[in-house]
Amino acid sequence: MGYIHVEIITEQISKKLDKPNGDVFDTVRDKTSTVHILCDGVGSGIKANIAATMTVARFNELIRGGFSLRQSIECIVKTMEEARQKDLPCAFLTVVRVLTNGVTSIISYEMPDSLFVANRYSSILNSFCKTYDQGIIAESDCSLNIGEGIIVLSDGITNAGMGKGLPNGWTIEGVNKFVNDRLSAGKNIKDLPKLIMREAKKIWKNKCEDDCSVSLIYCRKGRVINLFSGPPSDDEMDTMVVNKFLSNEGLKIVCGASTAKIVARVLGKELIINPNFKSLIAPPNYEIAGIDLVTEGAVTLNQLYNVWDEDFEKMEKDSPVTDLYALINVADLVNIYAGKSKNPANDDISFKQSGILSRRKILPLLAEKLRQEGKLVWMQEY
Repeated sequence: MGYIHVEIITEQISKKLDKPNGDVFDTVRDKTSTVHILCDGVGSGIKANIAATMTVARFNELIRGGFSLRQSIECIVKTMEEARQKDLPCAFLTVVRVLTNGVTSIISYEMPDSLFVANRYSSILNSFCKTYDQGIIAESDCSLNIGEGIIVLSDGITNAGMGKGLPNGWTIEGVNKFVNDRLSAGKNIKDLPKLIMREAKKIWKNKCEDDCSVSLIYCRKGRVINLFSGPPSDDEMDTMVVNKFLSNEGLKIVCGASTAKIVARVLGKELIINPNFKSLIAPPNYEIAGIDLVTEGAVTLNQLYNVWDEDFEKMEKDSPVTDLYALINVADLVNIYAGKSKNPANDDISFKQSGILSRRKILPLLAEKLRQEGKLVWMQEY
């Protein structure tokens, strides 16, 4: 099946359009899972937003501290129940964790049920409920395949219409019927958050009486880039690293002339400088049969880092830096194979004077910038 990417699509409307939303989203990715949180601060406006933001931060801190998903939720519930009893700001939340094999856990505290959605239908997830410190925790489990997902909602959606013609609000059953009808009519799953929000606003008669939020946690085939830059620290590792680099799914990119020579030698292919190279500012690129893109190393990576936040339309056409940007920009997962062999050229005064960082320095900076864009980055050094 290959790498499954979990895409998060959200929609949100504040009770008062000029005030902060009391619902807060957050997503954390690592090599084993994607965790998405929808946290609903009690009330609305700035106080609710602060309560929700602090709850999300606390949850993430607990997870980083080694607590399990269930333990983290129970700690949050204990704190929130104490706050409710003392009439202090508090928040409720739903947490969805999707492992790389599609196994999914949903745990919620005082939140609406979640929906499972597939190509042509949806269903309300069966949940096991228990009371913890007088708060209700609901747990569900399922397995997601490509093309399937989970919808989580704040109660501003399920309560839509309450006091405006619907005694019990829209309800999760009403939302599920709406989603089923749209999927049966051929609507795209990715459009569901927008469609749900539009309908909720309509049911609220265009004046929402609560903050409204919807998240779709959707599984699709991931776009994978493998980037190999820098010779390994030991020549005897060359063949092993190249084979590992080549065996992974996704596009293959080599950055660095010395690295390219190693790849060409292991493959038994010819390394050719691009005869049609035209860029006036980027270093030349190369060609190796079977490799998607081959560029120079440190200078190209530095230029990529420097232009990452620029408008793509302003970038130089027919440039290896632009090509590298275009490929990595659409990736979901970037595997970086970083060689630790020292390049004497990086010690040249001209490199330092030009502000060109060594590969060892620029790759971590580039990896962090990619993570900030929501990409999963896995860097291995050899």
